[in-house]
Amino acid sequence: MLLQHELSSAHPLAGTAASWMWLLPLLPLLGFVINGLLSLVPATVLGPSDPDMAHGPDGAHDEAGHVVQTHAADSADAHGAHGDDHHPVVRHRFAGLATFVGPAVLALSFALAVAIFIAMHALGEMREPFVQTYFAWIPAGNLHINAAFQLDQLSMIMILIITGVGTLIHIFSVGYMQDDPGYPRFFAYLNLFVAFMLVLVLGASYPVLFIGWEGVGLCSYLLIGFWFSDKANADAGKKAFIVNRIGDFGLLMAMFLLFANLGTLDFVAVNAGAAKLAFGGALVTTICLFMFLGCAGKSAQIPLYIWLPDAMAGPTPVSALIHAATMVTAGVYLIARSSTLFSMAPAASLTVAVVGAVTAIFAATIGLKQWDIKKVLAYSTVSQLGYMFVGVGVGAYTAGVFHLVTHAFFKALLFLGSGSVIFAMHAAYHHTGNHADDAQDMRNMGGLKAFLPWTWVMMWIATLAISGIPPFSGFFSKDEILGSVFLRAHDSTLADAHWLGIPGAAVLYAVYALGLAAALLTAIYMTRMMLYTFHGPNRTGEEERKHLVEAPWSMTAPLVILGVLSAIGGWLNLPHMFAFAGSEGALDHWLEPVVGDSQLRVTLGRVPESAGNTEVLLIGAAVAIAIIGILIAVVRLKPARLVPKAQSPEEHGFERVLLDKYYVDEAYDRAIVEPTVGISRGVLWKGIDQGLIDGVLVNGSAKLARAIGGVGSWLQSGQVGTYAWIFAVGVLAVLGAFTIR
Repeated sequence: MLLQHELSSAHPLAGTAASWMWLLPLLPLLGFVINGLLSLVPATVLGPSDPDMAHGPDGAHDEAGHVVQTHAADSADAHGAHGDDHHPVVRHRFAGLATFVGPAVLALSFALAVAIFIAMHALGEMREPFVQTYFAWIPAGNLHINAAFQLDQLSMIMILIITGVGTLIHIFSVGYMQDDPGYPRFFAYLNLFVAFMLVLVLGASYPVLFIGWEGVGLCSYLLIGFWFSDKANADAGKKAFIVNRIGDFGLLMAMFLLFANLGTLDFVAVNAGAAKLAFGGALVTTICLFMFLGCAGKSAQIPLYIWLPDAMAGPTPVSALIHAATMVTAGVYLIARSSTLFSMAPAASLTVAVVGAVTAIFAATIGLKQWDIKKVLAYSTVSQLGYMFVGVGVGAYTAGVFHLVTHAFFKALLFLGSGSVIFAMHAAYHHTGNHADDAQDMRNMGGLKAFLPWTWVMMWIATLAISGIPPFSGFFSKDEILGSVFLRAHDSTLADAHWLGIPGAAVLYAVYALGLAAALLTAIYMTRMMLYTFHGPNRTGEEERKHLVEAPWSMTAPLVILGVLSAIGGWLNLPHMFAFAGSEGALDHWLEPVVGDSQLRVTLGRVPESAGNTEVLLIGAAVAIAIIGILIAVVRLKPARLVPKAQSPEEHGFERVLLDKYYVDEAYDRAIVEPTVGISRGVLWKGIDQGLIDGVLVNGSAKLARAIGGVGSWLQSGQVGTYAWIFAVGVLAVLGAFTIR
């Protein structure tokens, strides 16, 4: 049978709700099947005179899901702009059933996850993971890979985030995508995305994790290019898919090296056999660097971050799911899962920290000058992911996971809040027939707090959280990362190591400085986004202003829940200074059985502690940086001076460089894409394919055969006398060859 459980009867979780963990990914997979079948039924029957016929069965869509007419002149950055919006809205005939199935399967998975968490929490400290083996997947020679799931404290945290935040995003999508003809297809892709992410975090081995790893890559392609009739959207999906394949090569190479040297790919066995690898040796460093290449692709770190900003081409709930709860967190999870290996490779860990810090500051500078509200949040995600990699890179694996959790709360809130803004802007433009203005450009917004009060309050909570203002969640997780970097600059394996000839201590102090600078820029660009969107005079338009209203409660309620989590999420891991009633370091204690030994290996067996004055100074510096950033934005930025996009002058100088994202995409295009296309066209196609294969081998052999046949046809003249003479000459030639010496 498919589900032949080989449960360890000795494990304390056997017989509890944890025995049903295979249902966690199966429920959203069932939702994918149901919604996928519903999506095969067309939304409507198009007649020969139907004006939408030219746009395909799904039509083209604007960002709010309305059917629109596309224009060839639309740019890649204007995917959300209105086209000809006068066509009647066509709801899918099975939209009601998809509305129930899509969120319901996620809610059931979340309920099961909560039940499993309660069972785990009741056990107290669980030192060994609970592994369920279902069947032998790849029994080939010495390679034995089972289809098995592993449940421990780390996977439990990820499961709760994926199913909990994922459920809220699904509920928000009900209102946001309600008028889209591809409504069941959207929920099918969304359900499949969550199913693969759950496989990724539940997998008991690297190959099973890799199934989910590739699955979320596939679903990102489907969801980013959901409105595929727009070429810009389709190209964005392909870009995400291709860039991630580069990272996947690194993860595959790491798996090959692990199996070649340890003979296993199971997490438990790899951790047990890691002692065979030399500490700081070339082998374990190479394995970790290849693994980090895979993480850089999935979690959008330099140089493979370029796909994530373009992922904004998909519907806003997709952006929230990718950026907050699923795909981009996979790289951080993989390093935390492989903490035993990374703690043995100081040079590789320093590389992770340096790349994370550089990515954080680099993306933050780009966010300073973006006008598309979703692009600001996209570069914010890249920057915050850099913070997470700084955390896991310096061996503070709990701190990295902690920021992953709080980031899931406030970044999901920010994206869904931006979706609420975009939804209101599109509705206003739709009522007035305004098809020219961009509903995602902050220059066309302003003063929206009067029209969207709930969204305004919730997004300010998320902004204060991501900026690091206490007592909001982001303050605690970001401060823990920065403090961990500072403390590991001495008395740690990282401080004793070298990175490209530079002492590790100097590298860590530089990473700390970059982290503070990125925190300053984060506070500036996030406050800028809030000021230009919600404050100052409204720039939407006099007629459009009359139709600006708050989104329905199916969209606003998830914002409120995420707002509460963004405000109090930091309580998961309070430092000693802020702890109350035994709440100190709750997440530290929870994850200790998974990453505790690895963290101690990095810190030379000691728990790093700062003196009271040092801790106060570190916290004070982090808070001061955040406050200064907000004050700089408030003092220097004047929303009243801003004019709508159509009247805005072009940027020049360094502002133009930031707006165009340092021309990295253009550099990649000229350095990699154009030469590859040129070689493919000039050498592979025209030279080898047309010239050698078609010209020489195929056509050349045909001409040779035709020539030989021509000679034969000339010899076959039909004259008997000629045949007799040729026969006689041939006989004489043969006799002569044997007789003449």
